Amino acid sequence: MKVEVDQILHMIEGLGETSYATNSTLQAKAIHKAKSVVQETICEVYYTLRHTESLAIADLGCSSGPTTFMAISEIMDAIYKVCNKLSYQPPELMFFLNDLPGNDFNTVFRSLTKYKKKVEEKGRKYASYYVVGAPGSFYGRLFPKDSLHFMHSSYSLHFLSQVPRGLEDDFGAPINKGNIYIDDTSPSIVIKSYVEQFERDFSTFLKLRSKEIVCGGQIVITFLGRSNLSPLRGEMSYLWGLLAKALNSFVSDGVVEKEKVDTFDLPFYAPAMEEVKKVVQNEGSFEFYQAQAFELNWDPFDDRMDDFVADNFLSGKNVAKTIRAVVEPMLTNHFGGEIMDALFSKYAMNVAQHLKKQKTKYVNFTLALKRKE
Repeated sequence: MKVEVDQILHMIEGLGETSYATNSTLQAKAIHKAKSVVQETICEVYYTLRHTESLAIADLGCSSGPTTFMAISEIMDAIYKVCNKLSYQPPELMFFLNDLPGNDFNTVFRSLTKYKKKVEEKGRKYASYYVVGAPGSFYGRLFPKDSLHFMHSSYSLHFLSQVPRGLEDDFGAPINKGNIYIDDTSPSIVIKSYVEQFERDFSTFLKLRSKEIVCGGQIVITFLGRSNLSPLRGEMSYLWGLLAKALNSFVSDGVVEKEKVDTFDLPFYAPAMEEVKKVVQNEGSFEFYQAQAFELNWDPFDDRMDDFVADNFLSGKNVAKTIRAVVEPMLTNHFGGEIMDALFSKYAMNVAQHLKKQKTKYVNFTLALKRKE
């Protein structure tokens, strides 16, 4: 499938039952897990820049809903605390909220008034802060040269700029048949194509950010990865495989054409930490300040990190809601919207059956990268 990612990669809009705003608990947990790294890093930037009077900060892939302002809150709190401790005047803060043009920016800015009220209720003397939208792909330039001090991105960089090249044969026929991502039945060329697309995209991302961020500035990135070196054994391969299984069951039932499934591939890649470090080192613009890994349950409402799932059917539904809020627009663009309710109901059952046997978790990486001199 030739997909124009810039046009169709966005979360479900609004505040409805299937919206991203209603189903972003997983993403909120990831932001919370990375909080200490974000706060420590922004304070380091503030010290490095010798207590500048203003800071320009970008959140790349801000999305919409309650998670949009979480990183802003953490950054403001960290700056407030360090300035209060040292009796410094807090710097003015400029926040740029970036996402693709299809993002629900209307919901974001309608929520801004409510967020400002929460800030006022804290009773703290924050410095002035400003919030503006910056639509566009972070695989292209977004900001002027040396204009930003700090960048943040959470749960965005596992999405690629495009479906990888090389997923068709010389005659244009799909070769990753029956799959929507890397799977046991995927030909080796499919794996190679995904790896190479990730390397190109992540290298491009770093190169462009190095032009936009000042020397001494830093970027904190949190994204999905995998614990195994082999792409075939990645945790996300299981998750997407269960969605492919649901789609293929619709093929068997005559609801979806086989060609439709064969020609759909996700613009997504969950790398191993070794792959991430390789790209950072080869691209050369940044050095590691911190690198951490953590796990989260597939079911964002399950806080038990052991191998027991209290209610696998409920967990299946919770996982399906989380994934639907993220990928339904892409699926609708390719398959049409009529099958979505039935598809995610089937997917929920597939996830429930999987969790009954194995409690698979999301592997997450948080990196703090400092621009080299």
